[in-house]
Amino acid sequence: MPDIKTIAVIGAGLMGNGIAQVALTAGYDVTLIDVFPAALQKGLAAIEGRFQKSVEKGKLTAEAKAELMSRLQGAGALADANGKDVVIEAVPELIDLKIKVFEELGQVTGPETVLVSNTSGLSLTRLGAAAKRADKVIGMHFFYPAPVMKLVEVIRGLGTSDETYQTVWALAQSFGKTPVNAPDHPGFVVNRLLVPMMNEAIFLVQEGAKPEDVDTAMKLGCNHPMGPLELADFTGLDVTYNTMQGLFEQLKEEKYRPCPLLKKMVEGGYLGRKSGRGFYQY
Repeated sequence: MPDIKTIAVIGAGLMGNGIAQVALTAGYDVTLIDVFPAALQKGLAAIEGRFQKSVEKGKLTAEAKAELMSRLQGAGALADANGKDVVIEAVPELIDLKIKVFEELGQVTGPETVLVSNTSGLSLTRLGAAAKRADKVIGMHFFYPAPVMKLVEVIRGLGTSDETYQTVWALAQSFGKTPVNAPDHPGFVVNRLLVPMMNEAIFLVQEGAKPEDVDTAMKLGCNHPMGPLELADFTGLDVTYNTMQGLFEQLKEEKYRPCPLLKKMVEGGYLGRKSGRGFYQY
């Protein structure tokens, strides 16, 4: 693996600040970038807060926390990714937005910079074309919460070079994650299987089933640690909806068409844990 020391993370939201924390903990210098100042400050505070909780629990010393935070800086423009060894994009799952980000990253970063997308199901080949540097573009799909979840799906675009693939595979391992290969097709592996199950669970609720009964059935009948509706609430119903809608638009298969109840809940602001109410109240 090339000597990677510096990583930029684009997007300071839940996934972005979690990925930044993972990289910091693994020993890298990290720049967290967000064009919205309030979002950037919130993301930086979230990382500091999680480290502080580890100090309070005796899992981290105050000195170690200070050292970690000394390797983190915030920035407000994509141009601040220039000079970094790896850039990991973690903006919302909207193809037009991601294309715009990769077009700009292709212009403001050097030819050796590895450009990574944390997309949960969009085409890496398309993002590689947008950056005009397809050999350096690859996917690393982290799972929420990134500091806890051990899996990373690694997705090669049509033009991704062997060197870029090997670099990112080793990078995922250095993060303490277990990488798996996933095809550059909508949904990759996990969402291709998970989304239809979550959608059917929501249809069951629409048809009169109680959320707790659906979740208990899957936990005790299939040994899942969390029921599909609990997971949807945890992930965010807006994120769940956008993922489903994206898969439906790409695959044109009815099993991915979002249940009308899910759409109605999102429109009503019932987004799960982050809004205080979804299929459950928090």
